[in-house]
Amino acid sequence: MTLYLVGTPIGNLEDMTYRAVRILQSVDLIAAEDTRHTAKLLHHFQIKTPQISYHHHNRNSRIPELINLLQQGKSIAVVTDAGMPTISDPGLEIVQEAIARGLEVIPIPGVTAVITALAVAGLDSSRFVFEGFLPTKPKLRKTRLKLLERETRTIILYEAPHRLLTTLEDLQQLGGDRPLVLARELTKLHEQFWRGTLAQALELYQHKPPQGEYTLVVGGYQEAETEYLDENQLKQELERLIAQGMSLTQACKEIAPFTNLSRREIYQLTREKNFLAEGDRK
Repeated sequence: MTLYLVGTPIGNLEDMTYRAVRILQSVDLIAAEDTRHTAKLLHHFQIKTPQISYHHHNRNSRIPELINLLQQGKSIAVVTDAGMPTISDPGLEIVQEAIARGLEVIPIPGVTAVITALAVAGLDSSRFVFEGFLPTKPKLRKTRLKLLERETRTIILYEAPHRLLTTLEDLQQLGGDRPLVLARELTKLHEQFWRGTLAQALELYQHKPPQGEYTLVVGGYQEAETEYLDENQLKQELERLIAQGMSLTQACKEIAPFTNLSRREIYQLTREKNFLAEGDRK
C-alpha cells in the first residue's frame, strides 16, 4: 500500500510532529532501526503499533518481507533512531525497491542534524554539500578529503566522539584557517555550539576529551582575490614595456595576465583612451 519515511526527534522529544505521531499510530507496522530505542518513543506518545527491526545488517533479508507486506495492502512506516531515514541512516534500499515496484512512498518530514546545524552556524547556507561520515578506510578517506580541498560550498560532516580528534587532524589539509562550527548534542540537554577555525578546534580537542555526537560545519574554499592593474597602472606598465623595446602587441600580451582583460581588449583600450603617443601605437 504505502511506505512512509517518518522523521523522528534527534534529541528533544518536543520536536516530534503531530503528523508523525498520527502516521505512526495509523500504519500497520513500524520498521525501526532499533526497536528498543523506538519503543521508548512510542511509549512516550502512547503509540501501540507493532514494530519490526530494519537496519543495515538485516536489510537484505528484511526488504523482501516488507515489500511483500506492502503489496498485500499493508502500510509501513520506516523510522531510524533519530532524524530522517536515508540521511546517513537506513532506508535507501527499501525506498529504491518500493519505487521500482511502483509502490507509493511518502515522506513525513522531521528535524535533521545537517539542516539544524547549518541554520545556526552563521556560515554560507545558500550552497552546501553534506558529506555525512567520512570513510574510515585510509585510502577512501584520503581520496574524499582531496576532493573536498577545493569545494567552495559549505561542508557538513557527522562524527562520533571517539573519532572526532582524528577527523580534525585529517581536515587540516583543507587549511587550518577554515572557519568551523562544531554543533554538539543538537536539541539535547547539553547542546553546544563552538565556533573557531579547524586549527583552533584541533588544539582544543587535543586537551579536551570529546563528548556526544558532533555535526561539523566547515567553511568552503575561498579563491584568493586577484588584484588587477587599474587603468592608470595599466597605462604606466604599457609605457614602461614599450620603453624597453617591446611592440604594443607584445606589451599587451605581457600585461594581460595581470588584468581582467584579453590582449585584444587591452590593445583596443589604448586606442580608445589615447594611452600612448602616436609613435608607440604599433
